[in-house]
Amino acid sequence: MRTNTVLIRLIFIGILSAAGFILDPIGAHYYAAAAHEQKPAEGTARPAEANPQTAPAAAAQAAAPHTAVRLLGIPSPLLSAILGLLLAVVMIVFEMRIQQASLKTLIGAGIGSMMGIVGGVLIGFLITSQESDAAHSPTKIFLTLALAFIMAYVGLMVGAAKGDYLDLSALGGIFSDKATRRDVKILDTSVIIDGRIADVSETGFLSGTIVVPQFILRELQQVADSPDSSKRQRGRRGLDMLNRLQSNPSLDIQVVDTDFPAVKEVDLKLLELSKSMDGVVVTNDFNLNKVAQLHGIQVLNINELANSLKPVVLPGEAMRVFILKEGKEYNQGVAYLDDGTMVVVDNARRMIGKNADIAVTSVLQTTAGKMIFGRLWEDAENGAHHRDDQRGIHTTNPPRRSFQQQREPRQQQQQAQQAPIRSAEPGQS
Repeated sequence: MRTNTVLIRLIFIGILSAAGFILDPIGAHYYAAAAHEQKPAEGTARPAEANPQTAPAAAAQAAAPHTAVRLLGIPSPLLSAILGLLLAVVMIVFEMRIQQASLKTLIGAGIGSMMGIVGGVLIGFLITSQESDAAHSPTKIFLTLALAFIMAYVGLMVGAAKGDYLDLSALGGIFSDKATRRDVKILDTSVIIDGRIADVSETGFLSGTIVVPQFILRELQQVADSPDSSKRQRGRRGLDMLNRLQSNPSLDIQVVDTDFPAVKEVDLKLLELSKSMDGVVVTNDFNLNKVAQLHGIQVLNINELANSLKPVVLPGEAMRVFILKEGKEYNQGVAYLDDGTMVVVDNARRMIGKNADIAVTSVLQTTAGKMIFGRLWEDAENGAHHRDDQRGIHTTNPPRRSFQQQREPRQQQQQAQQAPIRSAEPGQS
């Protein structure tokens, strides 16, 4: 659509420039003025009749092309083409500004300008109808045109400013500013399988119309019918989430049949549908998120929302975690908070399967989530006491902040092993 708009504007500029170059209104004006000055007065003899021998020369001069007229050293056709180009650019800028205005503003501006033109013409008619010699005819014409333009301008500006007070619903739906009221959220396969979209919708944070394309439903059905048990479980989970969304009476769920046969990939179809409906894509797919941003499409990412709601942890803060497994580096232990945040603890291998008090050393925020690095509180305390002893400072232990529910080690290990996978298959949206 944007490519077609740019092409139409370029054609419009080319047509006006070519028309100015061919018709040459500037050269025609000066040529007509010169011909009018050379016109003999009444009662004098015509050049052809006075001297028949000069008739061919006069005819040749009359037939001279307009390209002979030059202003500031530039041929008049080129000046006419430049004038047409400037006029086209002004009209395109005016058209782009009008597209940004709301329907109420356009209606108010149109009504105000028409009323202003009518008022200016009526006042100008009263001026021209006077038979007084105080104003000459050119002055009356100028006053009439000036009043028409002034009243049209005043009506345009006042009507545009007061257009927001119009009640379009009183017109019976003839005019409706649907573009300003339309709020469409288009769901991706990954966010449906994830399931958190149902919880967010039930809390009222997701407003507007929730659209589920038919090609997304087909992809969910293919995943649910997969011979792989894990894929089949995820597909069925996505269908259950859709049934949960549809059963919520406070949500407006729509299934659209719009498809794009020329586009093969589901992600690209989703982007095309978002452009056509001027909607927002709701997804968990990191790659789709980036591609949509390159296309200028607004995206709501549930993972980014979850990361923004995670508790804030500052370096030096104490917290209690459950060391679940060994880390990649030597003598490291790995723990997880209740929201899934990974905590890497130094020298915590001996604490696997136990609750441990740690001191946060650093926090790493990435696009995929947040990682917390720390070390056992005993090590941090010993290091701090050693430095304080050297400085002669005595400190007390700060209260520890618990980010996990107190569970038995065996129950936590079982829950970690049985935790459901909450993301779509790689390569699927």
